[in-house]
Amino acid sequence: MIRTIFAVGIFTLLGLFALKLVFGVLGVAFALFGFLLGLALKIALIGGVVYLAIRIVSPSSASKLRDRWGQ
Repeated sequence: MIRTIFAVGIFTLLGLFALKLVFGVLGVAFALFGFLLGLALKIALIGGVVYLAIRIVSPSSASKLRDRWGQ
């Protein structure tokens, strides 16, 4: 009986520790990941708009950029 009570207490403490770990330490990591993902999306969107403007204004420059950076 006492051993069962201690086992339940130990599992409860382990569960609380796991919740603290997930929402404490890993919460910061998820927040940092979300921030970096949002920043990357903004940079990609701005780069796409700039490339589209260059492609409309000067197609030869856009061709040079495409040859240099990809595809």
